[in-house]
Amino acid sequence: MTIASKAASVSFDAVTKAFGPVVAVDQVSFRVEAGSLVTLLGPSGCGKTTTLRMIAGLEMATHGRILIGDEEVTSLPATDRDVSMVFQSYALFPHMTVLENVSYGLRVSGLAKQEVGERAHDGLELVGLKGYGDRLPSELSGGQQQRVAVARALVLEPQVLLFDEPLSNLDAKLRRRVREEIREIQQKLGLTSVYVTHDQEEALAVSDRIIVMNQARIAQEGSPRELYDEPADLFVADFIGDANLLDAEILSLEGTEALVALGDIRLRLPARGLETGSVRIAIRPQAITLQTEVQGESPRGVVRKATYLGSHIEYSVETPIGELFVISGDVARPIAKDSDVSVGLSQQGVTLVGS
Repeated sequence: MTIASKAASVSFDAVTKAFGPVVAVDQVSFRVEAGSLVTLLGPSGCGKTTTLRMIAGLEMATHGRILIGDEEVTSLPATDRDVSMVFQSYALFPHMTVLENVSYGLRVSGLAKQEVGERAHDGLELVGLKGYGDRLPSELSGGQQQRVAVARALVLEPQVLLFDEPLSNLDAKLRRRVREEIREIQQKLGLTSVYVTHDQEEALAVSDRIIVMNQARIAQEGSPRELYDEPADLFVADFIGDANLLDAEILSLEGTEALVALGDIRLRLPARGLETGSVRIAIRPQAITLQTEVQGESPRGVVRKATYLGSHIEYSVETPIGELFVISGDVARPIAKDSDVSVGLSQQGVTLVGS
């Protein structure tokens, strides 16, 4: 016997959730395709967790429609929705063994004892915890406890699996390993998963698509690469990874291409529907190169800070176009503080984002 997937799509149609005068989610519409992992990403208070809880039926929408597959579930309680959630706190029963924790939802569903045992053992094997069934949660590491919580949700074979900040209690190395395990299981089983986090790197690593939320609304939706390379506005540019946000001017347009003045630098960039005049430009730290030799008419700068971080060096560079945050992978040739440098820009990672 193996754990099966009954993956179903999730659709929000103009969904609003208000708590008295406070609107936590405002006219939100999106669709999560069956078998995909979509992340709700945004700062605290943006509405992402409330959105997740409305999928689960733990909060009821004030307006709009919610569908799981072809069934409208807007007014259905959590008990009548085929959804499982993995919580930030793991929510394991401390007095029960690992196997008893994983079996709990199956037992209360009234399944036969043999099937409960088979599915619970399959769940533990799937998350790499075969042989841990007799241990108590207190005898496990944080990463192992989180995997028990994932197994407990998986064995219920839900149409939709929800993750509410599942890695926030783990240290950096464990977060990376457990997120890879979650993604591998999701893809192996073809699960429909909705994942909430405020960690941009985590979202980029696990998602088929990302929905960025800000102030109760969707700021932008797209693949990780689309959001990183083509942010819709200043908020998304600054929130998805680091970005230098600088003043610029579109001098002229030729088809879909813009001639842009960034101080004394002239760039040709996709216009992205913008008109001539003042704009803002987002430059990723990795898109900037620094040279200690003079490079033609490249703008000059002065290194004000250099921070060695093992795999890369972070620089703060004072230039005529503004202070630049630069990430360089060239750790073998560090540039000393107060050095004069030439500043270059690559084509990738430089984007117009409006004024």
